[in-house]
Amino acid sequence: MSKDYYTILGVDKKATKDDIKKAFRKLAHKYHPDKKDGDEAKFKEASEAYTVLSDDKKRAEYDSYGRVFTGGAPGAGQGFEGFDFSQFNGQGGFDINFDDLFGGFTDMFGGGGGRARRGRDISIDIEIPFNEGVFGSTHNVIVTKDSLCNVCTGSGGEPGTGTKTCVTCNGKGQVVESQRSPFGVFQTARTCATCHGRRSVPEKPCKQCHGSGVERRGEEIAVTIPAGIDNGQVIRMSGMGEAIAGGQTADLYIKIHVKPHPRFRKEGFNLVTDLPIKVTDALMGAEYKLETLDGTITVKVPSLRSTDEILRVKGKGVPMGGADSSRRGDLLIRVKVELPQKLSRDAKKILEKLKEEGI
Repeated sequence: MSKDYYTILGVDKKATKDDIKKAFRKLAHKYHPDKKDGDEAKFKEASEAYTVLSDDKKRAEYDSYGRVFTGGAPGAGQGFEGFDFSQFNGQGGFDINFDDLFGGFTDMFGGGGGRARRGRDISIDIEIPFNEGVFGSTHNVIVTKDSLCNVCTGSGGEPGTGTKTCVTCNGKGQVVESQRSPFGVFQTARTCATCHGRRSVPEKPCKQCHGSGVERRGEEIAVTIPAGIDNGQVIRMSGMGEAIAGGQTADLYIKIHVKPHPRFRKEGFNLVTDLPIKVTDALMGAEYKLETLDGTITVKVPSLRSTDEILRVKGKGVPMGGADSSRRGDLLIRVKVELPQKLSRDAKKILEKLKEEGI
């Protein structure tokens, strides 16, 4: 009975090559024979399935006939040594990007040499009032994170003491390891766990951080929120994330949530609000007091030509920032004519006269 390669890899029959590659990496990581809890048979089975499904021609044959005729897929009864690994170097019609396939194996076998070590990024959320989103503000937040030790400033040694060559890596900063696998012997370099890549260690470890160079503590951070920020925007503060011994401090990401305003909304650099007025004021014109984010202003409403007009008050919108920080957008006032719910007898008589005049 033919094997169900899709079931073996745990992918759908419509899976892309990328999906198949990711599934194989996951299974190889789990069942690799060199791992303590590895499974040689399952690793072979996953390799066999990947060999077929990652090749367009073999996959087409397998989908059509349930097996491959063009050689290369091992038979169900073959031993592990019988697997044809020559296909992985381009022989036998199977072209594969070897570096791309095993790019994710580096961490599996303790790799990572040559890559800059970096702390963990931190993400937090801040909710601000609408007016702070318009004009900007500064918020102090307390973030609990791994930071450089206050005593040794990250060196890991007691102040005033020297350092000595790391005996684990002999001052190289990296440890090279050899791993046997069905694909051959791989050499991987990983950052030395003793000196964290610094090539030397303190002669006397710091008492505060016990030589780690970092300590977990709450740190107050001032977050500057720029004027005109939109709801959902993210501020990145470089180097304000978590620190790591011998590596680079990560970043802090702050997602801003701007509370909605009951009367104002933001459209680009303009602020928009509604102003309800009476029918008679729409016909005759009038003055209204309007409370804005800058204080109370007097709005002169002219005789309107339509029931939905926009009045513009220049320079009362959102600050534009940039070279001229004094520039601002405008305040747009949408005039809404309110119709009366009830009319008195006298009002009806007046309207009848107006109606007779064609108004």
